[in-house]
Amino acid sequence: MSEVAATGISVLLVDDHPIVRQGYRRVLESQGDLHVVAEADNAADAYGAFKAHDPDVVVLDISMPGASGLEAIRNIRARSPRARILVFTMHNEAVLVKAAFSAGTSGFVTKSSEPSAVVNAIRSVARGERAMSDDIAHILADDSLSPTGSVLDQLGEREIEILRQFAGGATTEQIATHLNLSVKTVQNYHYLIKTKTGARTDAQLVRLAASCGLTKI
Repeated sequence: MSEVAATGISVLLVDDHPIVRQGYRRVLESQGDLHVVAEADNAADAYGAFKAHDPDVVVLDISMPGASGLEAIRNIRARSPRARILVFTMHNEAVLVKAAFSAGTSGFVTKSSEPSAVVNAIRSVARGERAMSDDIAHILADDSLSPTGSVLDQLGEREIEILRQFAGGATTEQIATHLNLSVKTVQNYHYLIKTKTGARTDAQLVRLAASCGLTKI
């Protein structure tokens, strides 16, 4: 991972909505020190763009077709453990926030935040700091004080991703393709997820995912 250049901060912008990317490209580049060097609209292209451009900060949405931003974070961090990543999304469920940080993100900002919050978070992440929008900080604080927590707290980020895709209607074969796994591996994860959550049927898994906000992605 390159050090932040004196001339500014290079950014890879990842979102599956072109209008969102265009809007935030204008916001970021109006700052003078932020430069969008590449864009992507899915997890696979995000990984390819990261390899090609080695940006100072990756700004990505959790919600994308196929593999989500969680998988993009995993792949980018596997290639470059020092990669600096900022999640920028409409989703604020505690289980997803914790999964993103577990996968290796450096910050988490919701799209309801002011543009200045996103800009400040990018600069913080570029300096190697952790960044969160105020609403995310409050959500994590509330979650830490919960006496029970979520049953999904027992799942790792890969298990969260597989549950998310399964609850969204993806088949075992489709999940295997999205995540570059064997069908048998996905089936094993499926069994582990049921065991950890106590779900006896697939319908119970889907209801559990819905109750935690996973199926809104």
